[in-house]
Parts: sequence; C-alpha cells; structure tokens
Amino acid sequence: MKNISPYDMIAIGGSAGSLPVLAALLEQLPASVNATMMIIVHRLKNVVSDLDRLLSFKTPIIEPDDKETILPHRIYLAPQNYHLLVENEDAFALDYAEALHYSRPSIDVSFASVAAVYGPRALGILLSGASKDGAEGLQSIIAAGGTGIVQDPESALFDTMPRAALELCPEVLPMSLDAMVHFLQEFKISATHDQ
Repeated sequence: MKNISPYDMIAIGGSAGSLPVLAALLEQLPASVNATMMIIVHRLKNVVSDLDRLLSFKTPIIEPDDKETILPHRIYLAPQNYHLLVENEDAFALDYAEALHYSRPSIDVSFASVAAVYGPRALGILLSGASKDGAEGLQSIIAAGGTGIVQDPESALFDTMPRAALELCPEVLPMSLDAMVHFLQEFKISATHDQ
C-alpha cells in the first residue's frame, strides 16, 4: 500500500546555525515521505558552494534552473543569489529581484509562493537564523491553510528567525529536531490508516 503525504510541498528555510539541523533532518528523513521538498538557505553569493552535494544523504539534491519542471519526490535547493519561487505546480521560477531582509534567496519570497500555489498542501519549516526572514512567509503558508513549524528557539543557535515567526503567527508549531523527524514520520502512519 502506497503511503500518501498530506503535503505536496515541504519548504524548509534557514540561515545562521541552521545547517547542522538541516543536515540531521535530511539524514533522518523517512524514505516514505512522498512530498517534494525545497530548501532555502542563506549563503554567500560570490563563493563557490557545494551545499547541494554536502546535503545529499539519501537522495541527490537539485539546484533548479529557471522554468525547470517540479518533479515529485525530489529535494531542491535554492540557487545562490536567486529567489526561488514556485510558478505553478509544474515549474520553478528564479528571480533576481532585490534582496529581502538582506537575503537572496529570501525565505519569505519562497514560502509566499509555496502558500499561493499549494495552500493547505504546504508544510513550511523555519530553522535557526539571525534575521526575521521567513516569518511572514510562514504566516502566508498558515493563512493559506498549510502547516508551519519552527525550530524550538531554545535549541536554535540563533533564535531570531524562529522567535519572529512565533511572535507573528501563534499557530506556528515549535519543535525540536527529534519532534520534526517524528512529525514527518507520522504522516506516513496516518496516511496508511486513512487508506
């Protein structure tokens, strides 16, 4: 019996201090997660980055090109110095607009596009960071009927990002790394019972 996730898109954003948690989350990600994932991480724009290779534990991580088709059950990483948007359920768009919160890619921009396209089938996860980027985008996901999770500020190396989301949107669920992994494993179980 095939397990079906209640989410078609899982968007994960992070900045300073998020990489250890992101790496651990991806490494522990259950193979049964039947959603597409996109990762938006603040990176230096003028430095060669192997982040896609470094985060490829169980499956290769793809940096999409503009207008690239969104394929199911893949993990995508926002390219350096571009906003990554979901244009529709079929394609990504790369945008070189001004930086938001001093960041390009901006988590807010990506999360807002995910909310607009996927609505209640979107899950947003915001990790450690030293800016407020991602808080408004997570609020957009929740307002569209999706689910928002933040790394528990007590466990974040830089708690500004998760705290900003919690202050802006009290419906956001704060979770430790273990709780996030358990949450992702749970929809495998609930989907099995629902079929």
